[in-house]
Amino acid sequence: MASNEFQPLQGMSDIHAPEINLWRMIEERARTLFSCYGYEELRTPVLEKLSVFKRSIGDTTDVVQKEMYAFTDRGGRELALCPEGTAGTIRHLAGRGEEGLNARVFYIAPMFRCERPQAGRKRQFHQVGVEATGEPNPLADAECIALQQHLLEAWGLTGSKIQISTRGTLSDRQPVADGLRKALQPHLNELCEDCQRRIDENVLRVIDCKNEGCAKIVDRIPPAIEFMAEESRHYLDSVIHALGKMGIEVEVNPRLVRGLDYYVHTVWEITHGALGAQNAIAGGGRYEIALGKKAIPGVGFAMGIERVITSLEACGVTAEQFTPKGGVWLVSLGEEALAENMKLARELREKGIRCGMELGPKSMKAQMRKANREGAEKVIIRGGDELAKGTAIVKDMEEGSQETQNLADLEFRYLKLGF
Repeated sequence: MASNEFQPLQGMSDIHAPEINLWRMIEERARTLFSCYGYEELRTPVLEKLSVFKRSIGDTTDVVQKEMYAFTDRGGRELALCPEGTAGTIRHLAGRGEEGLNARVFYIAPMFRCERPQAGRKRQFHQVGVEATGEPNPLADAECIALQQHLLEAWGLTGSKIQISTRGTLSDRQPVADGLRKALQPHLNELCEDCQRRIDENVLRVIDCKNEGCAKIVDRIPPAIEFMAEESRHYLDSVIHALGKMGIEVEVNPRLVRGLDYYVHTVWEITHGALGAQNAIAGGGRYEIALGKKAIPGVGFAMGIERVITSLEACGVTAEQFTPKGGVWLVSLGEEALAENMKLARELREKGIRCGMELGPKSMKAQMRKANREGAEKVIIRGGDELAKGTAIVKDMEEGSQETQNLADLEFRYLKLGF
């Protein structure tokens, strides 16, 4: 049978030991930190109505037009696998009435985009994100950015940079679009094919184009913020001022627009050099999402866990550092000892002690090799003589020393055992 029979679909990955231990660290520290900021976990379905994303993300975005896994099911319903976490979260909060208008939630979940797999970009990827609903407030935006940076530091990431900009208010959109179209018109034939189409459909996507030729043209035209009202510029200044008070440095990037239509006011990205040209670890921003007759304002961010891991590894943070070690290994000499050690293992595990043993008859040499591979700190050896005397041989794997102790007197809490 061909080896690819055992591989997952292209662009998707199995996550297993030892790598999974780094994932666990990321998730556990995120949950702990989010609790400190008053966020509660939310788990929404990975499958949603297609309209949830079309109405919130926008029909003209690349996510909706090119990247979503969208299909019609047997009941004729138009559905999609979640390409991002905000839309489904807001769909949930919109159904909670007044409670949903002032909520703090976080999610850790898989997302799906049907795009060409490349380094740091998979078809199934995972995001950790937060959403804080509420009316526009520069301090709320600043706190959200501070939380994101705090989380990166809690994971052990160093060397990241925060770029910030603004999308302005909803009333700024038409003046911004008109101003950018007018500025780009003389360069229309120099733009890539996609951007020539985007000028009419969604001109902000031209500003965000990664094509080198388009980027050079964008650098020569006025930034979008110049077409915005004074109110929008002041809002951004207030966010930057609040961040400065907290000692958080940011760089204003006029070309940063973010690709989703629901953004208003503050938008930001966090980048890291370990990711190469596509160097964004994460992004976030303030939004206003209309679902039906209800518009939900809020602010939030999302971070791709796979991209975070790449950056962490560049900083020397590896899965091996979080692989469980220590604990105790039971060596059984004979069938009676094997049965008694099963009982002892249960007692140790009930006390929260990491404990392993072979579940079949093995030589003492083989069992000791397994104890060493598993990183056991202590080995407890019992055979017929030890059972008859009520004793056990306790071997310290690091020091190589061993002693015989009465089983009844063994105080495991002094053996520095545990997870």
